[in-house]
Amino acid sequence: MKLSDTKATLSFSNGTPSMELPVYSGSIGPDVIDIRKLYGQTGLFTYDPGFMSTAACQSSITYIDGDKGELLYRGYPIEQLAVNCDFMDICYLILNGDLPDGEQKKDFDNQVTRHTMVNEQMHFFMRGFRRDAHPMAVLTGLVGGLSAFYHDSTDITNPTHRHISAIRLIAKMPTLVAMAYKYTIGQPYIYPQNNLSYTGNFLRMMFANPCEDYVVNPVVERALDRIFILHADHEQNASTSTVRLCGSSGTNPFAAIAAGVACLWGPAHGGANEACLNMLEEIQANGGMAKVGEFMEQVKDKNSGVRLMGFGHRVYKNYDPRAKLMQQTCKEVLAALGLENDPLFKLAMELERIALEDPFFVERKLYPNVDFYSGIVQRAIGIPTALFTAIFALARTVGWIAQWNEMLSDPEYKIGRPRQLYSGESARAYKKK
Repeated sequence: MKLSDTKATLSFSNGTPSMELPVYSGSIGPDVIDIRKLYGQTGLFTYDPGFMSTAACQSSITYIDGDKGELLYRGYPIEQLAVNCDFMDICYLILNGDLPDGEQKKDFDNQVTRHTMVNEQMHFFMRGFRRDAHPMAVLTGLVGGLSAFYHDSTDITNPTHRHISAIRLIAKMPTLVAMAYKYTIGQPYIYPQNNLSYTGNFLRMMFANPCEDYVVNPVVERALDRIFILHADHEQNASTSTVRLCGSSGTNPFAAIAAGVACLWGPAHGGANEACLNMLEEIQANGGMAKVGEFMEQVKDKNSGVRLMGFGHRVYKNYDPRAKLMQQTCKEVLAALGLENDPLFKLAMELERIALEDPFFVERKLYPNVDFYSGIVQRAIGIPTALFTAIFALARTVGWIAQWNEMLSDPEYKIGRPRQLYSGESARAYKKK
């Protein structure tokens, strides 16, 4: 960031002397007012619930312009990356700052491939969970438990250790997600196979069994790879901020990523695509296409308690660029699997049509987001609804670990310590009753 010629002046109506605040500019996006000396000079804090007007860090990884519907990874538009790259290209880009050349890609792919197995004792760890445990509960425990098995790379002051941990987390997350799935359905774990792609390997670990192997469908493989790409990073969202805040205490990377997994579980964050598919299935069960109009009228009634899932976004105030790509992917997968007449997809298209034409939704800029179509794609592939958020966590791991590593490399980083506006009792003396 660079110091701007513009300065902000904070003035007070009670006679307190005004204060001049420096303004910094990034490469693109809004300028920021530096308030680090505010408390020391005035005794005041700022108040910003949800941190909607607060930049807690500087980052060079991902940029979002919500009004334009723009998403950039290291400066590259998501629309270009999603159609020209695979997920390993994106992982390299997010971790290293630029796309790999041929030799770099080959070396990176090999590093990840050679770390996909997990310690055999993780199988015994799994047995402590109930068979009907939610996959996200299992995944949170497994990721946090990695530090007990791979403590040889947890020195966060050592860049080599941080790199090894990054590779391990990216490589092992598909294995852990597939293990969590196999455990819940009572099937044996399928070990990674080094001659497959990252995404193809994950599909095989999910759907193969010892009785017959699984042949990866290239259309399905590409679709899931695109889901991974679209979810790889998304600036300072709730789970990323959680990883940074957790990591700021100096904890090991596995613990920090486990915190991100736990945060992602929330239905307002990573659980949104699961909630969206549940909504579509409920509409279908209650009458399908004949009831779509009635459902949308209920959504507009604030007293009905009915919510439209998969529309609107905390940051995007325009069409989510990832949703456009996901809609096209959805069509490709359904066609390849002979599911063009899928009733849930038809419902989704009708909900989108109404939302883009009805003034109620248009005025509120409630456009479809990436969750709206990704759930349909995953359902078509055969991924159970309860596993959707774990797939999200798998994809987002590279963004989390890159953000964590960037924070540790920042000379200005400090342990996170938000302030508060206290509204409880003032000091009072104890009286025995």
